[in-house]
Amino acid sequence: MRIAVAGGTGVVGKHVVQAASHAGHDVVSISRRTGVDVQTGVGLSEVLQGVEVIIDTTNVGTTNRAKATTFFTEVAGQLQRAGAAQGVSHLVALSIVGLERVPGFGYYQAKLAQESALLAGPLPVSIVRATQFHEFAVQILSRARLGPLAAVPIMRIQPVAARAVGEALVEVATGPGGAPTAEIAGPEEKDLVPLARAIVRKRQRRIVVAPLRVPGSAGKAMRTGGQLPSPAASVIGPRFEEWLAGEDLASMFA
Repeated sequence: MRIAVAGGTGVVGKHVVQAASHAGHDVVSISRRTGVDVQTGVGLSEVLQGVEVIIDTTNVGTTNRAKATTFFTEVAGQLQRAGAAQGVSHLVALSIVGLERVPGFGYYQAKLAQESALLAGPLPVSIVRATQFHEFAVQILSRARLGPLAAVPIMRIQPVAARAVGEALVEVATGPGGAPTAEIAGPEEKDLVPLARAIVRKRQRRIVVAPLRVPGSAGKAMRTGGQLPSPAASVIGPRFEEWLAGEDLASMFA
């Protein structure tokens, strides 16, 4: 099967490319690094020639509602239009568990808009909602830094390894189909702040992790489990401690 991976160089996208390639599929990685702009559509039609399934793992580096919504909805429209024109049969998209339960958070509102835009297009769509990644704590440590201080939100989560998410996306893309929306999560509930501190100790970094109490209804939902999976979620991948001992952490920590 010929599979196109939008965002194929990202945190999850690279694992999708690897998993699909190892399974013997013909994989096309789509990103600006490969000369394709999925937001404007430049180069998209050409790269989708002969593709049967698109897996969308694209992301944007802002939590601003308007900017993120523009990005996600424009990408959704481009993938739908170009995919339909090239005879693609299925579009699988990565989303996030608990979007409706964290009110007022701009990025989550943008992801909801993305889901709606994808489902409104001509191609059949499967949306896979995942919990936060084990890698999420690494991203926070890298982005929310002021010198040696890193502000990490107080959040109750059930994290999952990005590699396991990538493998699950490939299974959905190549499987017989099913419900238009599915949930996946890691095996254990955790608090984000201790996870960040465990990563700092593991990598022997001089970083002070400062718990951040996010204000408002969104912060309350984050602290009280609004992002935890439903009982119907599929539990996949290693425990956080197992992931911490593996190679994925070492390869991404900045």
